Amino acid sequence: MDKGVVYLIGAGPGDPKLITLKAVECMRAADVIVYDRLVNPVLLKYAGSNVEKIYAGKVPDGHVLKQKEINSILVDRAKQGKVVARLKGGDPFIFGRGGEEAEELAAAGVPFEIVPGVTSAVAVPAYAGIPLTHRDHTSTVAFVTGNEDPDKAESAVDWEKIGTGAGTLVFLMGMANLPKIVAKLLANGRKPTTPVAVIRWGTRPEQYTVEGCLGDIVEKVRAEKITNPAVIIVGSVCRLRATLKWFEQKPLFGKRVLVTRAREQASVLTEAIERLGGEALEFPTIAIAPPLDWGPLDAAIAAVTSFDWLIFTSVNGVKYFFKRLRETGKDLRDMGPAKICAIGPKTRQVLESSGLRVDYVPTEYRADKIAEGLKDHVGHGTKILMARADIAPKSLAQALEGLGASVTDVTAYRTVPVADNAALIREWLAQGRIQVVTFTSSSTVQNFVKAMDVYDPAALLSETLVACIGPVTATTARQLGLRVDIQPKEYTIEGLVDAIVGYFAKERK
Repeated sequence: MDKGVVYLIGAGPGDPKLITLKAVECMRAADVIVYDRLVNPVLLKYAGSNVEKIYAGKVPDGHVLKQKEINSILVDRAKQGKVVARLKGGDPFIFGRGGEEAEELAAAGVPFEIVPGVTSAVAVPAYAGIPLTHRDHTSTVAFVTGNEDPDKAESAVDWEKIGTGAGTLVFLMGMANLPKIVAKLLANGRKPTTPVAVIRWGTRPEQYTVEGCLGDIVEKVRAEKITNPAVIIVGSVCRLRATLKWFEQKPLFGKRVLVTRAREQASVLTEAIERLGGEALEFPTIAIAPPLDWGPLDAAIAAVTSFDWLIFTSVNGVKYFFKRLRETGKDLRDMGPAKICAIGPKTRQVLESSGLRVDYVPTEYRADKIAEGLKDHVGHGTKILMARADIAPKSLAQALEGLGASVTDVTAYRTVPVADNAALIREWLAQGRIQVVTFTSSSTVQNFVKAMDVYDPAALLSETLVACIGPVTATTARQLGLRVDIQPKEYTIEGLVDAIVGYFAKERK
């Protein structure tokens, strides 16, 4: 069998958007992914469905796999002809032991490539508002391992030169040795008043910064109970943080928000959350699929000119209706004289972008309000077509029939439950690492509760805010025993995001 290849990939400092395009490309091509503790597990979404995933996490007091075992796995899988993506936090060649792994691969005759990553040594200070160089402060910077005991007999660090040899010093993974690092710097020329910043979990929602100087930073860090992973910055550039800290000023800084929408719909909500400084964790609880039987929709399309009104309750309903219209040999010219009702501005926007004029958009997206708005246009004999999801509630059809209309309510698409990474989501919820769970439909709530597979889902979410897009979704959540904390006045994605931001703004005040 031909030899495979190993990609030694820098997975970045934590913010999943700091991954490189090259890294994503390699992950998508991989048969095997070997990843470390500091790699954001969100990045595994780029892996194929049948990829072998191997966790090789290392913590200060132990290892899931020893380095020799990791090396052996890389060589073995590659010699089986597999493409291996080795994900390492930050950059593989900056204190990541990537050089050692590359040497092992070279000695075994295994082809490999290095995919550089955004190192935490640069990214974490940047997210904390600390430029490592600045013309008014220093033009030199040094990166130093903090993992080596400064008191050992033959240190690889020349403390006499490092002490004053660079304007800014950046120590990685040095919390256990912080008192000794400070002592060495003071003994080798640094003043006790030299500014210091210690940043834990930089670029992530958990980012936290302790500021001080060499004279007091050890005590401050001890009081705040800061542990690894953390980056230590020493130098006058730390003073610039007071005016340059930008990440922490964003309205959703520190918030990890779970997005339960279907993957093909999640991007709008995800992008809005990330633009505002939050981290969106996508956990689609539904997928959109065609109907099991096209017959009812095909029959309605064949008779489309006989309807007085077409009602579309979602973007997906529009998408699948017109997809099937084309597949049955028809186009917009075959639509006939029917008037069109769109439930919500996004649905209206999609219809109008297709060249159709929307005649009515209700101000409230509830069955009784929609029926009330149409009562002057609907009476006995009015024929209405609704192309919706298979699980859509019947309340709207019943309300319109109460006005005397003849309603044809057909399935245009199905919502199918999915639950990828449910174990990870349960773990993070239990650890308090998710601040908000968002629900944009009743089906997302129902499938989320099912996917969590716990006796008491309310207890699992006891420390997590629940945000529902509208009253129907909120009612479903309450019926399933969940507390609803956030519900927007406008039942749209934009309204949901605004409501989440407003909640935290009020909390800060």
